[in-house]
Amino acid sequence: MRDIVIAIDGFSGTGKSSTAKEVASALGYTYIDSGAMYRCVARYFINHQIDFVEEEKVIKALDEILISFRFNKSLNASEIFLNDQIMDHQIRLPEINEIVSQIAAQPLIRKKLVSRQQTLGLHKSMVMDGRDIGTVVFPDAALKIFMIADLDIRSKRRQKELEEQGIQVTLEEIKKNLDSRDHLDTTRIDSPLIKAEDAITLDSSYLTFDDQVKEIIDLANKIIYEG
Repeated sequence: MRDIVIAIDGFSGTGKSSTAKEVASALGYTYIDSGAMYRCVARYFINHQIDFVEEEKVIKALDEILISFRFNKSLNASEIFLNDQIMDHQIRLPEINEIVSQIAAQPLIRKKLVSRQQTLGLHKSMVMDGRDIGTVVFPDAALKIFMIADLDIRSKRRQKELEEQGIQVTLEEIKKNLDSRDHLDTTRIDSPLIKAEDAITLDSSYLTFDDQVKEIIDLANKIIYEG
């Protein structure tokens, strides 16, 4: 038996965050949402009116941003904090969705956050999801998953998530936003969203949530217990 790092990458709306969270819980691993870290930076920039192209202000802001994950026993889930303020709802708003891919495309910001992510993974026993986890953050991860799904299905899922949070956005707006983010994520110069050569593709379009979680857990257990 050995502890491993599980890297889950993929497009927005494929269910990678909720899947990664459930996989981590089932294995007794720590869950880290790398995308939420970029969302926290976006939240901070909006709150402090910082333009991400102003390098000096960005450098100063990054030094002031403290992002941490804490396990909430009552919720049986990790929560993300920005400078000691819980951010789970504030970083999921449409205004964050509009700029997070642009924020994540900035080399200066990526370098800083990748370094923090790698530090979090030093002790292994962790599941991290994002867009460059298996290619850049943890290229030596024991298990790499690359999640995909049909754009229309992803759009409907995202609309449902937002409605459950009391946020009303049309399906067409969501689809346009996801399509735009896909383009930005896959074409950015620094750490674009691509499948690692040794990653396993998981198409979640027509899988139930339980099925996609089970598939990853089965793959992980084979490595954990069989080596």
